[in-house]
Amino acid sequence: MVATQSRPAGTADSTGPGAPRWWIWLAAWPLTAIFVLSNAATPLYVLWLRDFGFSKGTMTIVFAFYIVGLLGSLLVSGLASDRLGRKAVLLPAVALAGVACLIFATAPNVIALMIARLLTGIAVGAAVSAGMAAVTDVAGPARKHLGALLASTAMVLGAGVGPLLAGVLSEMAPAPTVTVFLVEMVLLATAFLTVMRMPVRRPVGRGTGSWVRVPRVPGENRHQLFLGIAVFAPGITATSFVLSLGPALLSGLLDTTSRIVAGAMAFAMFTTATAVQFAARALPRAVTMTISAAATASSMLALATAVHTHSPTLLITAALLAGAGQGLGQLGGLSLLNSAIPTSRLAEANAAFNIGGYLPAGLLPVSTGYLSDSLGLSTATTTFSLTLLTLSLLAGTAIFRNRRPLDAPRP
Repeated sequence: MVATQSRPAGTADSTGPGAPRWWIWLAAWPLTAIFVLSNAATPLYVLWLRDFGFSKGTMTIVFAFYIVGLLGSLLVSGLASDRLGRKAVLLPAVALAGVACLIFATAPNVIALMIARLLTGIAVGAAVSAGMAAVTDVAGPARKHLGALLASTAMVLGAGVGPLLAGVLSEMAPAPTVTVFLVEMVLLATAFLTVMRMPVRRPVGRGTGSWVRVPRVPGENRHQLFLGIAVFAPGITATSFVLSLGPALLSGLLDTTSRIVAGAMAFAMFTTATAVQFAARALPRAVTMTISAAATASSMLALATAVHTHSPTLLITAALLAGAGQGLGQLGGLSLLNSAIPTSRLAEANAAFNIGGYLPAGLLPVSTGYLSDSLGLSTATTTFSLTLLTLSLLAGTAIFRNRRPLDAPRP
């Protein structure tokens, strides 16, 4: 039996209400820097595929190693962050991301790519639990919603900048599979310095019980966690599909292998995810989450239509709608958790939220990749679209039925 966590009251990292507003923005920078790496490999897969030779199924497996690393990290990092402090988790995460950059830049085969993606996932898992909680800590109790907004947008902004940067540098700079990772190492160095100076305190006590367990929330908050995951999971699964199989669809619909085009589509998708969060920051949570479900459902309709009509315009539309679905679902879910869960359990709650989202984000695109090898990319994509469309509609229905408690005033 896993022992339960026991902590003294008031042990969470916090700076109180006095932290300057600019520090809230700066505290989000390590999240951005790590998330730049999370998708930087997307436009480069066509080069590695040419050099190493692997199928679409194998390509999604490489992508899935990132999910495996992330989920494994979340089993530890959230609890460790609440017990040891945000810096104790974030500093090793930034360093591990640097190691992943080195492996990417020198990869001799597909096994090295899998290892680099695994390490990237571990670093990102630590970032989404400890990093998101650190931004909330710096924001203080009175600015929790701003903390959730900046943490969420920092992640999706980094996720979009990475593939665009990789696409441009791989076309215009020497060493196409190396340069972007050297640039990323510089970004990570600045993130490391930021974490070192971040105004958060270490917990007074370290609690008791197992250090490795499935992240959870207090019993009275399980309903909020379920609703958050119900909306966030389809959105991030849609963007994961675009990242893993988007270049193959672009090649089929546009007859292009341009890394800049592939990177630009991913950048546009995550730029949309960033923009909609700022646009929706004053909306009630239920409205934000309902729009998220509707955007993801619309994205899947556009995706299924795109592959059957061979329309690149619809494919790009699907990517933009997927970005909107993820961004709004992430903002709504994080805001819901930040408003309801004690700071001493917030990193663990963030970990649970992301596990619920990333599990289908890993399983469904991988299944689609292998299905496309046997049935064709069009049939596999249609099956994926209908599955995610159904999940999105179910999520939207659940949010509508629970709209009143979701719209309770923010603290």
